[in-house]
Amino acid sequence: MRMSPPSAAAGGRCRTENRRLRSFECSHVFRQNRRPTHTHFIRAARVRRLAYWSVWTDSDQAFCRERPSSCRTREGPGSARGTPVPVMEGDGGSEIKQWCLSQVKGAIDDDVTEADIISAVEFNHSGELLATGDRGGRIVIFQQEQESKTLAQSRGEYNVYSTFQSHEPEFDYLKSLEIEEKINKIRWLPQKNAAHFLLSTNDKTIKLWKISERDKRPEGYNLKEEDGRYKDPTSVTTLRVPVFQPMDLMVEASPRRVYANAHTYHINSISVNSDNETYLSADDLRINLWHLDFTDRSFNIVDIKPTNMEELTEVITASEFHPLQCNTFVYGSSKGSVRLCDMRAAALCDQHSKLFEEPEDPSARSFFSEIISSVSDVKFSHSGRYMMTRDYLTIKIWDLNMESQPVETYQVHEYLRSKLCSLYENDCIFDKFECCWSHDDSEVMTGSYNNFFRMFGRDGQAGVTLEASWESSSPRCPLRPWRVCAGSRRKEDEIGVDCLDFSRKILHTSWHPQDGIIAMATVNNLYIFQEKLN
Repeated sequence: MRMSPPSAAAGGRCRTENRRLRSFECSHVFRQNRRPTHTHFIRAARVRRLAYWSVWTDSDQAFCRERPSSCRTREGPGSARGTPVPVMEGDGGSEIKQWCLSQVKGAIDDDVTEADIISAVEFNHSGELLATGDRGGRIVIFQQEQESKTLAQSRGEYNVYSTFQSHEPEFDYLKSLEIEEKINKIRWLPQKNAAHFLLSTNDKTIKLWKISERDKRPEGYNLKEEDGRYKDPTSVTTLRVPVFQPMDLMVEASPRRVYANAHTYHINSISVNSDNETYLSADDLRINLWHLDFTDRSFNIVDIKPTNMEELTEVITASEFHPLQCNTFVYGSSKGSVRLCDMRAAALCDQHSKLFEEPEDPSARSFFSEIISSVSDVKFSHSGRYMMTRDYLTIKIWDLNMESQPVETYQVHEYLRSKLCSLYENDCIFDKFECCWSHDDSEVMTGSYNNFFRMFGRDGQAGVTLEASWESSSPRCPLRPWRVCAGSRRKEDEIGVDCLDFSRKILHTSWHPQDGIIAMATVNNLYIFQEKLN
């Protein structure tokens, strides 16, 4: 194993480039009228490698010639009626479980500051706590109400438990690099005592936080007054035994460890090992292995940085440990492949044990093929048998025993394939959607645009499109499914592709590990839904 060496190549990045390098694989052609999104050596490598795609195909040019149809102004989706139209593949279906809105957290306001945008959502292992991180470096923890656990209709109610500032903005004077305070990932550690522990990370620094409660305080010191002032030792004539007195409940968040200076590039993933002693952190080119007790050293277990940066062709986009096997982990790349590595085979896992990659149909290749095939998230099932990957348009389920092709493929928003040109122009094609498993691995969920989220039952049921909206959802009432149609004429519960709001998107989702409760973030709001029980 070897330590991650610093790189001088990243020293001159501006703040905009730092924000974009984490997904630098997305851009293929660099135009004079577009802002730079990568460092110069990456830009040169990508342009040279993909030069033969600089001439667009006829289908790509057709994408840009499209003109959106007029959208009827309405208070909520579905108010426009019309004759039935063909529905894009993967939409509709009412056989999947019904869900109802439980709570909405956050201010309902059109004027949202950048710092309030939620960037991470994560349940703990019991589902009692739900943590969210935002771009302002804050972490808000919600606790499930004890009385609601026994009530089926209100089991999804969470209230604020603790709020604290996890990261602050920093500036690296040596590299002239501004480090944002945005929370990229939150991961809970299994609970071992009364306190809770979680890992949070921004682009460069990982922190271990202890969340604990205090409802008693010591009183009756011999050398201290009640207000904290020290007594004159000569005035003490008797000895007292301090006692604990009840006090109002206080929740404290204290940093226990700070793991810094190990990543040259932006951290995109952290994952706690099943041994509960180690965890991994991944950036664009390297994966490091940490021990929770040591902050001054980490071991580099994957390094895909080439000797000549002009030969760089892909980056690491997501990584996760196996839930049961402490020696196994996977990482996804910008090329759409996922590599499984075994730490027993070698100290440096540059050579993978298995490669999960679906062969591409040459006839279907287009200008955007490599962009939309980039893996944005990878998650193991709770059983450890399957692995789920998310790219821009699909969810794929892989059997760990079969590398050749996925055993299941779900179209998330196939209707956007005809809009890839405009999505490229407004940078939405670079969005990184997360995905999650249900507590029993029978369903999967991911987000989409227009505050839609997609749920797929793995037993052959049709997928369903639901909306996270406080305007069109009533508490305790089942959500109605939506359909996205290609035409301009619509009927009730349908919305046209051209009417989708791409500024309202659900990137971050989490599923309760033991119950039918889901949480998702859209801009500055946290939506909590619960499964409707018959």
